[in-house]
Amino acid sequence: MDLDLAAVVDIAERAGRLQVQRRPSLVVKGTKAHVNDLVSDVDLASEQLIGDALAALWPDDGILGEEGHDTVGTSGRRWVVDPLDGTRNYVTATGPWSVSIALYDGDRPVAAVVHDPAAGETFTAVAGSGARLGGAPIAVSGATLDAAVVGLSFNPSPGTKQQVAGLIGRMLPAIGDLRRLPAALDLAYLAAGRLDAAVLVDTKRWDVAAGLLIAVEAGARYGSEDPARLVLAAAQALADELLAVL
Repeated sequence: MDLDLAAVVDIAERAGRLQVQRRPSLVVKGTKAHVNDLVSDVDLASEQLIGDALAALWPDDGILGEEGHDTVGTSGRRWVVDPLDGTRNYVTATGPWSVSIALYDGDRPVAAVVHDPAAGETFTAVAGSGARLGGAPIAVSGATLDAAVVGLSFNPSPGTKQQVAGLIGRMLPAIGDLRRLPAALDLAYLAAGRLDAAVLVDTKRWDVAAGLLIAVEAGARYGSEDPARLVLAAAQALADELLAVL
């Protein structure tokens, strides 16, 4: 496979710098699926930057982006891009966000980058080669259920919030604590051992494509092939215990 992972990291970090620079002057362009599904001019500019850069390096590859890129390409490979995962956090300055880029060869994820612009951290993985934070290998934790800190990510649509309320009611008494995070960083933090499990509900492919590969390469297992349903990722023993609770 002709892939320069450092070049993908550079693209993600360039998008991150654009986001930091333009945050004071961002303009919310409107909403998409529901009132909590925001899109800003910076989301659009970030996807344009990423799409143009990927196309320049790998012109035969397809690109699927949250904000409208949708090309199949001729190589059999496709980039899955969330240019700014966590737009509400970004717009309101209430939490982290990230740049998420994954590469698929057919249906198989082969490389992933998740960049946190505010923290200056970049998580990466190549299939079969493990996961890294910067240059250092990372691995999931071995926490027990009663001590586990679980990251929770969900699409804040009215119907999904009703579903998540029930999940929290079942899960919270059994675990150590919960953290609400955007999907890509939820999975990246799981991979780095900062979280012990990740629960994701009603997500899109671009939300989880990069994060799932990073988590799996760090030793996580996950319980759904369909990200539109509940995805539960953790080390195997903890995943089994959480699945029984949920």
